[in-house]
Amino acid sequence: MLKAVVPVLALVAVVAGCSSSEGKDEERLTAQRENYCTQLGEWQEARNAAGTDTPESSGYDEVGAVAQDAFLAMRPLRDEPVDGGRTLAEATVAAMNNSDSEAEGRVVQYCGDVGFEMLTR
Repeated sequence: MLKAVVPVLALVAVVAGCSSSEGKDEERLTAQRENYCTQLGEWQEARNAAGTDTPESSGYDEVGAVAQDAFLAMRPLRDEPVDGGRTLAEATVAAMNNSDSEAEGRVVQYCGDVGFEMLTR
């Protein structure tokens, strides 16, 4: 009887360890997505606020700094797919560097799809 119990206990320990690790990975991914969507929303807010400023004003410097934070937040998620056959990295770059409104729509939709639509503008 003891010989049968040991392998079963070992299997239970391995399975429990895997699900615990998977749960932590999912939590980390969720936190990364939330951080990205938060940074995206902050970039949108800074950009919109700077829209009334002249290019020489400090508002544009602030937008660049906020965009850099969004790019950093996007890095661990860069290969995630978004609408239109693009990756999150491609869409983010197009939205922020090229003022591509379609790309911006894709990254906003991405945030909506992962449950953080309220963080974007």
